Amino acid sequence: MDMPQCTFVLLPFYTIQVTIQPEDSKICSCFTMKSYCVVSAKKNVSAELRVRVAKYYHLKFELCMNPIVIAKLPVNCVFIDNFLKCALIQCAVLKMMLKIVLQKLPSIEIAQAYVLHVNAGKLWGTSDSLIQVLLATGGGYLVYLEIGDGALTEVKHAQLEYDISCLDINSIGNNPKYSQLAAVGMWTDISVRIFSLPDLNLITKEHLGGEIIPRSVLLCSFEGISYLLCALGDGHLLNFVLNVITGELTDRKKVSLGTQPITLRTFSSKNATHVFAASDRPTVIYSSNKKLLYSNVNLKEVSHMCPFNSAAFPDSLAIAKEGELTIGTIDDIQKLHIRSIPLGEQARRICHQEQTRTFAICSLKYNQSSIEDYEMHFIRLLDDQTFEFISTYPLDQFEWGCSILSCSFSDDSNVYYCVGTAYVMPEENEPTKGRILVFTVEDRKLQLIAEKETKGAVYSLNAFNGKLLAAINQEIQLYKWMLREDGSRELQSECGHHGHILALYVQTRGDFIIVGDLMKSISLLIYKHEEGAIEERARDYNANWMTAIEILDDDIYLGAENGFNLFTVRKNSEGATDEERGRLEVVGEYHLGEFVNRFRHGSLVMRLPDSDVGQIPTVIFGTVNGVIGVIASLPYEQYAFMEKLQTNLRRVIKGVGGLGHEQWRSFYSEKKTSDAKNFLDGDLIESFLDLGRNRMEEISKAMCVSVEELMKRVEELTRLH
Repeated sequence: MDMPQCTFVLLPFYTIQVTIQPEDSKICSCFTMKSYCVVSAKKNVSAELRVRVAKYYHLKFELCMNPIVIAKLPVNCVFIDNFLKCALIQCAVLKMMLKIVLQKLPSIEIAQAYVLHVNAGKLWGTSDSLIQVLLATGGGYLVYLEIGDGALTEVKHAQLEYDISCLDINSIGNNPKYSQLAAVGMWTDISVRIFSLPDLNLITKEHLGGEIIPRSVLLCSFEGISYLLCALGDGHLLNFVLNVITGELTDRKKVSLGTQPITLRTFSSKNATHVFAASDRPTVIYSSNKKLLYSNVNLKEVSHMCPFNSAAFPDSLAIAKEGELTIGTIDDIQKLHIRSIPLGEQARRICHQEQTRTFAICSLKYNQSSIEDYEMHFIRLLDDQTFEFISTYPLDQFEWGCSILSCSFSDDSNVYYCVGTAYVMPEENEPTKGRILVFTVEDRKLQLIAEKETKGAVYSLNAFNGKLLAAINQEIQLYKWMLREDGSRELQSECGHHGHILALYVQTRGDFIIVGDLMKSISLLIYKHEEGAIEERARDYNANWMTAIEILDDDIYLGAENGFNLFTVRKNSEGATDEERGRLEVVGEYHLGEFVNRFRHGSLVMRLPDSDVGQIPTVIFGTVNGVIGVIASLPYEQYAFMEKLQTNLRRVIKGVGGLGHEQWRSFYSEKKTSDAKNFLDGDLIESFLDLGRNRMEEISKAMCVSVEELMKRVEELTRLH
């Protein structure tokens, strides 16, 4: 019987990213030793590896090198790790035997071989401690070994009633080099257990519930608090507070980090402990103010991770993916990472297309010459990983890109970029001509598929029921995607709606359309399929000069106007008369102090669906001053609690220059001033965490709520951003 061959590759420290060839040579594990990273891969690794130097995980250039193949074994390696100056290599062999080889590197001198007769089944091992090894074999057999003077010694073994799925002996006690506790995840009863070392006595047994087995457990400590992390096979993570003296597990919490099994591993960053959760959505787990937080990593489908530290690359990580090894540093652990990409020109609109892994932008470039200065406008296609220009479509003279959209149409499986333009002529007050351009991406190039001339500027484009909805000067126009007799495609006008001064912004939900007008605030339209027509259902009769709009839910719409205010209006579906139903009622007003030019549904942080804030919808906004903010729609109970807290904070925290908070947040325009309503100031509420203990207790007493409960509620709110 032929066994699959397992190859170990020793990579010098200057290797950054390695692609194993052939592509089906799957990396099964990795670890680091001095200035080397050791990789085990199923099947043979070719003599030449492609090595790519990467910065911030984006490729810069290529070079080639030869690997140092240190061992080729006719067996399937299931676990390797580093002990001092040796590598512990564990292999499942034929005839129900387990052979553990203590091997010196980079040579392949075998220091000791330890043979253990086992039942059939999987092998698991952990060796985060320098002198301790814990093994599990099929049949629930648990073995504890220690290494001393280059020798392996079996200290204790135990027979459990069920098979073992995962284990860990990471030291979290007073002695950082010796662990006194072991965590073991079990099949069948779906539990996690805490054993004492070295006697393997059972201390604690915690049933996890459900039918998904634990796939990785980890003992770790954050900010002086010990935790047990338990990752399940469906991408969920359980965390418990662990009493290192009694082994008791308390304060159980559950979050979702992905959809695939998770592998947990600790690493150090900025002299603090963090945990890397490798899965289809890799995540870094860390602690702030004694609360566990979760930060996304800009990688996909990570299989394994281990710390990598060398003179050239200190405090780095070795990250293994399918057929690929990446070594790099991790940025400061934070919830929001910002990276600037210099373009050399002004990007006026941007759109992402996931299917082609590209961004498309409408850009403006100023050219200066000795004769005159002039502008050039382009549609640029960028790679969504490197942000390099890969294709360009120049627009006509005086033609500006006004809107851009990625969408698909009915009866057409292709994905397109649609661009709305305007011819901005010097002698015209408003554009009287524009175009809608439809592009596809073929071989990483923009290909113009169709174009449609319009009688004005195309200020907005939206995908709408498999069709294209456009805001063109004073009207809303709906186009359908038609197939010609020659097999080509074209946009054909179906219906429209007039009556606006300038329809600048459009958002849709189902058959409903909201329009943000230059001067006439927000109007609500509805598309009637049977009649093939768009009709007005209701409008806000206030004279707001709109700068952005968004739909919060079926009945509530959000708007921003040029007085730096936000407001919300509500559809009055239950009005008694047509007049009442035709009026959008203003239900919220707030002075933001920023000129908002875009709203988008989304989140700046990873949403945890199992947390209290995981189901709260959020909208991101951007302003002309470069501010990025978040608006959250809170449940009424939480809103009422936070409103009471905000009222008490106003009495304690005084505004700059004597300006009261209530006065600053009042809705102010040329025609009216009114108190803020149905909006809360998140910045003010979160400032509670920065108060001294005496002021916290003062507010706590006024609200009849403990300081700890107030801190917990406010910290939950901070996780929205």
